Amino acid sequence: MKNTQVLFTVSITSLVLSAVFVMISLNKNVETVIIKEQTMPVEFSAPVKSNYFDFSVASEKATKAVVHIKSSLEKSKQENGRTEFNPFDFDPFGGGWGFFDMPRQPTSGMGSGVIISDNGYIITNSHVVQGFDKFEVTLSDSRLYNAELIGKDPSTDIAVLKIEEKNLNYLNFSNSDVIKVGQWVLAVGNPLDLKSTVTSGIISAKARNINILRGEKFSVESFLQTDAAVNQGNSGGALVDIYGNLVGINTAIASRSGGYEGYSFAVPSNIANKVSSDLIEHGAVQRALLGVFIQELNPEVCERLKIDKNIRGIYISGYTSNSTAEKNGIKEGDVMQKIDGIDINTIPQLQEKLMQKNPGEYIDVDVLRNGKIKTLKVKLMSLKEATEVMQKS
Repeated sequence: MKNTQVLFTVSITSLVLSAVFVMISLNKNVETVIIKEQTMPVEFSAPVKSNYFDFSVASEKATKAVVHIKSSLEKSKQENGRTEFNPFDFDPFGGGWGFFDMPRQPTSGMGSGVIISDNGYIITNSHVVQGFDKFEVTLSDSRLYNAELIGKDPSTDIAVLKIEEKNLNYLNFSNSDVIKVGQWVLAVGNPLDLKSTVTSGIISAKARNINILRGEKFSVESFLQTDAAVNQGNSGGALVDIYGNLVGINTAIASRSGGYEGYSFAVPSNIANKVSSDLIEHGAVQRALLGVFIQELNPEVCERLKIDKNIRGIYISGYTSNSTAEKNGIKEGDVMQKIDGIDINTIPQLQEKLMQKNPGEYIDVDVLRNGKIKTLKVKLMSLKEATEVMQKS
């Protein structure tokens, strides 16, 4: 009987101990799980070791090279009244595609500019300086200078000013041909008189024609479209990549209200670079032409021309007099599809590519003819249908 009681007691004790052991084990497992659940979020929330989304370096570099420009008329001319009016006298920011009609002719205007050399050359928009003859430039460190107008080109909305100073911070031009849709960019300028403002966005589209330069002969519109916030006063300011290199000159916005609504446009750096260099070196832009009449293909045009509706490119419909394109083998009915290996599907793309060239240069043109691709080496001509450099008139 005693043995039975002892055996029973031992069994009960064993069961209790086993239960306790199981509970301890379960508690340990539970604790382990809880610890893991607590530590996992910490591991995932650790800082990412990348500076890709840190725009501070690019911002600091760009703001040092972006200036404020005040354009005005001499007092005597203000008193005599202005005889000309151009919609570019002020920022092209407002109703429709960025323009608003001025009820009276302004006697001063504000804008931005970008220093592009250490000895004081500044690029801006033509409409920032159009109609004015006195220009004051304020640097990011508040130094104030009188500036000389070197030249302007309304057909691309680019102008160049010069201040007398050395060892200035400046921005290098990037290659806008390689800029991709979706790439991060920063807009730097002086919007609404707010000094050195930086906004961010992405490239929304390339080679946009918004028809704001329609009044200019041989105008070139192949804008970079971005969603970086841009407002009045940003005109002539910098659009830079994440490294602080200049990819465009902020020029216009599409707006119904007169303020930023998500669409801003910049002259691509390759056009801005070519135009500013020509203005500095020659006082006039050296425009290169193919000497052809062209039409952009789409399904409707293809149907009318009775060609494959899936073909894309620039249709050659005729020639100008003394056309170098005709002399170098381009024929009426050809479809131009590439220039120097770059796809050309729209007229803005063609304009942008030609704008980077000089009269007298040769380019490789791929044309589709009778179902086959032919590559032709074509000499470009000037506006005066000659290859010599045009001098400032």
